[in-house]
Amino acid sequence: MGTPEIARVCLAEVLRQGHEVAGVYTRQDKPVGRKQVLTAPPVKVLAEENEIPVFQPQSLRDAGQVAQLRELAPALIVVVAYGLLLPPQVLDIPQYGCINLHVSLLPQYRGAAPIQWAVIHGEEKTGLTVMQMDEGLDTGPILTQEEIAIGPDTTAGELLEEVAPLGGRLLAETISALEGATIRAVPQKGPSSAAPSLDKTMAQLDFEKAAGRMHNLVRGCNPWPLAWFTHEGKRVQVLRTKKADGRGKPGEVLHTDPLTIACGRGALALLHLKPEGKKAMTGTQWAMGRRLGPGDVLANR
Repeated sequence: MGTPEIARVCLAEVLRQGHEVAGVYTRQDKPVGRKQVLTAPPVKVLAEENEIPVFQPQSLRDAGQVAQLRELAPALIVVVAYGLLLPPQVLDIPQYGCINLHVSLLPQYRGAAPIQWAVIHGEEKTGLTVMQMDEGLDTGPILTQEEIAIGPDTTAGELLEEVAPLGGRLLAETISALEGATIRAVPQKGPSSAAPSLDKTMAQLDFEKAAGRMHNLVRGCNPWPLAWFTHEGKRVQVLRTKKADGRGKPGEVLHTDPLTIACGRGALALLHLKPEGKKAMTGTQWAMGRRLGPGDVLANR
């Protein structure tokens, strides 16, 4: 049960290891891009290539859906970024229960966006957890964990690409260990934290704040929803930044090559931007087009 690219990578590894997959559950196809082309989730594409039955229910609480799942008689249900909650009647179906690959060191960052919030909060490490699922949100006992370093300029998207193959390997190893009865789950320990879904409103940059904090927000919101600020009534998305030296009034242009903006503490180089209605460009190109120079202040309105 999974939907995005990381689920596809994990399914590929489970198949490579020779496990029999009775069925794949994923979210419904969605319109994508400006032309709104109806597009299948990545995990569905791989399943169909391997002639595995695909199911795309809107909910797993429907009695008919539960009955259909029982007919598949899975020994184990594997969940990777599925996007639907599994009710108790589903959790009880498989002999070995349901396991979930979660991209954090649980109990830290429970929720839909663990990678993104770890980056936004400036964490230097995160990890992968395979847990036995229960009725709570990412609260089940832990089967396996593995730490992963986060680079100071790594974006959430880059980190997800990095961890996907590692997650597939860890998941396949855990399945084999469950088969061989060489592993047992242990309760989660320590303080927990939440990682709710991101939205566009929380991605707005505020140059009154510290440069490091803004840099982490940019990284964590890439590739979605993308950090942004407004200048002269137009929204400008910020794709990539780096921390820089310098001080001045928050929002003040210190340099244009690279475009460097003073923050409440420190300064931030805006390396790549995407102005509203235009293609991505360097910060320097944008500044030239807006005729900005040192001493000018970005009008964040």
